[in-house]
Amino acid sequence: MERIEVLKTYKIFIGGQFPRTESGRYYPLLDKNKKNIANMCLSSRKDYRNAVVAARGAVGGWSGKSAFNRSQILYRLAEMLEGRKEQFIEELSKQGSTKAQALKEVELSIDRIVYYAGWCDKYQQILSSVNPVASSHFNFSVPEPMGVIAVVADETTSLIGLISVIIPVIAGGNTCIALASETKPLCAITLAECLATSDLPGGVVNILTGTSAELHTHFSSHMDVNAIVYCRDNATERKTIDENSSLNVKRSYYWHKNWANESEQNPYYITDLQEIKTTWHPVENIGVGGAKY
Repeated sequence: MERIEVLKTYKIFIGGQFPRTESGRYYPLLDKNKKNIANMCLSSRKDYRNAVVAARGAVGGWSGKSAFNRSQILYRLAEMLEGRKEQFIEELSKQGSTKAQALKEVELSIDRIVYYAGWCDKYQQILSSVNPVASSHFNFSVPEPMGVIAVVADETTSLIGLISVIIPVIAGGNTCIALASETKPLCAITLAECLATSDLPGGVVNILTGTSAELHTHFSSHMDVNAIVYCRDNATERKTIDENSSLNVKRSYYWHKNWANESEQNPYYITDLQEIKTTWHPVENIGVGGAKY
């Protein structure tokens, strides 16, 4: 008798843990030869709500860390991906990439994490300002994280599209819930395994698998999410996201890019997801005899 292979069931990643979807649903992941290579959780609205709770709970601790410490944590994540490079290459190959394409995607993903790790303690210096005012005040404008960001990741890539969005989100002190590619989700959960055993606090990144057709409405309508980043090209879903985002004035961004292009990394992906806080501080004027007024 032919042996029946025991396929891995890839769980979702919420709050630093790996629960099964509360709905109990899954879908078989097929390779280019229509062979089943894994079982993927089909996430539900309740899974998304749980992920938002985890992300909201992690905002204070993550945004409160020093920028240098966030940089260290991201660099540690890059180290972990480097150590599991062969596993990522194997998973990309199962999903249709050649060995050369898989190697390039993994190495570019690692390098991209290092790139944003270097920006963690620099973007505020570059993009903040001291503003001229016609009064006896200092006036400063500085970027601050928005909070919880929902991400619908690129459908056409497994790893680089996901990395290219979630890393600038968290480099700026935000937390996120990401929906992985439906047809190429393997690397997303392996990435979650790296996140779970790194120095990243639980809840900062939460990763779901499933369909955008089912979940994009919930991603965009949740009232405790501050912004949504949509990285696909479905015009109908974009229209729904725009309508739902208006319910709580949620920011919506459409980053449908060629993420394999090395030029698609810059600090503006960090600052897109920042609010600008302006502070006024009075200047003490010194009068005759040292009197302050």
